[in-house]
Amino acid sequence: MSPFQILLIVFFLIMTGYTIATVANEGPNLFPAFFSALEGMGWQGQFNLDFFLFLVIVGLWIAWRHSFRPVGILLGLCITGGMIFLSAYLLVISFQTNGDMRAMLLGNHLQKD
Repeated sequence: MSPFQILLIVFFLIMTGYTIATVANEGPNLFPAFFSALEGMGWQGQFNLDFFLFLVIVGLWIAWRHSFRPVGILLGLCITGGMIFLSAYLLVISFQTNGDMRAMLLGNHLQKD
């Protein structure tokens, strides 16, 4: 297992544990807290908007990587799961591509030499 794959596992475990604790403390409904922070026009809202836009870009990359086929679009929408989803997705494709970063990044767009 590569250091990158180990890092992805660590990220997945950290975020899963933190999310479980957050849901236990505050409940599963993220949206009121997310949107109220945006409406407040403070730093928490700025961070939420910045993070959301990162998720949009990553979701578009995932859909593009799969040539916008239905499975790619579905996976792109799953990015709303944040790092829990992204770390699992990258871990799976790292094994599928034997750690080849070009293949991981380009997916269906990889040109065979």
